[in-house]
Amino acid sequence: MIQFLIVCPMVFLAGFVDAIAGGGGLISLPAYLLAGVPMHQAIATNKLSSATGTTISTIRYCRNTKVDWSIAGPAIVLSLIGSSIGAKLTMMMPESVLKVVLLVVLPVTAVFVFRKNALVEKQSGSVSHRRMLLITWIAALAIGCYDGFYGPGTGTFLLLVMVGLAKMDMMQAAANTKLINLASNISALAAFLIGGKVVLTLGLAASVFSIAGHYTGSSMVMKNGTKIVKPIILVVLVLLFLKVIFDL
Repeated sequence: MIQFLIVCPMVFLAGFVDAIAGGGGLISLPAYLLAGVPMHQAIATNKLSSATGTTISTIRYCRNTKVDWSIAGPAIVLSLIGSSIGAKLTMMMPESVLKVVLLVVLPVTAVFVFRKNALVEKQSGSVSHRRMLLITWIAALAIGCYDGFYGPGTGTFLLLVMVGLAKMDMMQAAANTKLINLASNISALAAFLIGGKVVLTLGLAASVFSIAGHYTGSSMVMKNGTKIVKPIILVVLVLLFLKVIFDL
């Protein structure tokens, strides 16, 4: 019951934050770890709750956006493959190694999430259609692998690559990011379910809160959203670091 009381409100907050400014995974994954869920199960169960929230936001977004399936279709397939590989790598690694990697990955991810808008706004120019396809497909495979392995910041990394390297406009980049991220979530979740790593009761309960958080956040018009969510993410990361270091 204590795990539910810790995870569910924080996953709601993660969905809310993700819908406003991105970076919800920086809250949701630590939520499971702070609640005492073992590392492998935490990553796997987080994938269940994040996949449900991502599904809702992707459907709502793609209803109002035209998708170029010549780009998105192959990217989705590559994302499925990459994420499956990443999930299998995670399940093969000892928990002690995953904890150390976590201490490195999450701060780096937080920096990119906080600086996302500034980095995107600086980009300009164009590339050939062929190069756009190549960059998008490589990113789908590589970042999909990362999403299966850990997950937090996947949407931010995809968006930065689509806009910064593939030179897409924001609407096109956002649509591809949503679809690729959803595919990688589903693929990783399938691998974790087959591997028996998902805590279903906790994950399904958290999924309800994730959907509610995404829906509430996406329905609000909020100025300076990033400024509001930064302190929240920082507090969660500090708590997680203290716990991981104490457990090592």
